[in-house]
Amino acid sequence: MPLSTTVRRQVTQPRKIVLLSASIGLFFFLLFVVIMLTVTSNRRSAAHDRLASYTQRYVANVFGDLNTTLQPLQSATEQSCELIRNDLTQRSAFASNVRAILLVKDHSAFCSSATGPMQLDISKISPFTDVRNTKDIRLISGTPMVRGQPAIVLWLKNPTHPDSGIFTTLNINLTPYLLLASREQQISGMAMVAGDSAITTWNTQVINSSLLPKQPLRSITIPGYPLTLNMYGETLPRRDITVILLAGLLMGVMITCGCFLMFTLRLRPGKEILLGIKRGEFHVEYQPVIEAHNGKPCGFEALLRWTHPIEGSIPPDSFISYAEGQNLIAPLTRHLFTLVAQDAQQLCKVVPAGARLGINLSPNHLVDPSFRQDVLDWLEMMPAGHFEYIFEITERAMVSDHNADAIFDWIRNQNIRIAIDDFGTGHSALIYLEKFQFDYLKIDRGFVQSIGMETVNSPVLDTVLTLAKKLHLNTVAEGVETAEQALWLINRGVSHLQGYLFSRPLAVPQLINFYLEQFPAGSACTPGNNMSVKSGKNL
Repeated sequence: MPLSTTVRRQVTQPRKIVLLSASIGLFFFLLFVVIMLTVTSNRRSAAHDRLASYTQRYVANVFGDLNTTLQPLQSATEQSCELIRNDLTQRSAFASNVRAILLVKDHSAFCSSATGPMQLDISKISPFTDVRNTKDIRLISGTPMVRGQPAIVLWLKNPTHPDSGIFTTLNINLTPYLLLASREQQISGMAMVAGDSAITTWNTQVINSSLLPKQPLRSITIPGYPLTLNMYGETLPRRDITVILLAGLLMGVMITCGCFLMFTLRLRPGKEILLGIKRGEFHVEYQPVIEAHNGKPCGFEALLRWTHPIEGSIPPDSFISYAEGQNLIAPLTRHLFTLVAQDAQQLCKVVPAGARLGINLSPNHLVDPSFRQDVLDWLEMMPAGHFEYIFEITERAMVSDHNADAIFDWIRNQNIRIAIDDFGTGHSALIYLEKFQFDYLKIDRGFVQSIGMETVNSPVLDTVLTLAKKLHLNTVAEGVETAEQALWLINRGVSHLQGYLFSRPLAVPQLINFYLEQFPAGSACTPGNNMSVKSGKNL
């Protein structure tokens, strides 16, 4: 698996980013839907209340005007029809919605604005009208003169004469106006209820009120009149719900995509490495290097570590290789310089003078324009004259030939020695050994692990050690874990050993204790056997 993929998996966790982005999108979707449903419901409810109030006032005004027109006729119930007929007809003509006005005496209509003199028991027209009531309203399916067309019957009792009063039939033409107004408020229909009868906007005939829907949206009573208007509909119409859901879904998808893009850009490995530097997530651990001839530590290798606040420890090979690919190795190495310089201020109080300390440099940093100034700045931060330094260059990515000589010469001019790291793992090591002069040769742990086993690495290791002797190179064996491996290496002339057999990588306080145990009274390292510090490989 490519190292960059490893870093992405270790640092950014794309699946977690997707889930987090989707969760945020879902949260805002639900929040938007709840808020919009609540706001829309409140707006619809307020609109329904306004419509109910307007309808109540309108109908009350209609009946109030009609009552004003009819009340003067109460005294005419004691007169003859011939005397009052013209006034009756005139009032009927100018009153809105009136079909006919009948004068009633002793429960019998004796004069009509439409037909003149007559004798007809009003129960024949409206069987359920209760003449004992001061005001009574009934709905009938038709009148003697206009059959098949429902009408409203309004009874106004004469307070001075029992069973006498004014009996008026009204055309039901309020409904179209109310329906037209209600359509704008998402009202599906209205019903006019009087007693046990009702007439609706969805049915042209009078029906029993028990057949109406049970839960009206609003029920409007008309003050002073036994009449009720019911409004039917939905507080939240399906159209509104659909629009809100679609809008919320669109917003949720956009937020999800935006969060995914933001988290991906923010948490991409390159960005996260820079944030890790800024947040102080990197630290250095030091692994002692032992002189083979006396078993004493004469230097240490510094290993750059990254502890991510979410993902925990990130493998060094992963983030260093990825930093090289993302052109971030220079700032990462500068940060390593700073961390080592800070630790050196404590270490120099315990570690003997002359201890070897170095850093593993990437070829990408070697050719960076800032390289030389970075090194000078680092040397300026280090305790003067206490440590000897080595820069390690890995064989897998050696600098190009055209500038290597100048760079190596400049490094040596700064009193820094050069080592070739992980020797034998690449295909061009011999070419570089012939072309350039190195001070140290580090044997990869893969060769050390093959000691005592018959593998293809065994003859290669023998060849490497023989070559090192001929070139008079100091050798450092990495990854020594058993006494058998150490003895085998010492017998073949390896000058320095490093691995878990001697010590694991140590934090600064642990390294100080380690040196205090090894050098209770202080000691100096043997000159000329410099050890190295590198920026992150595991042993």
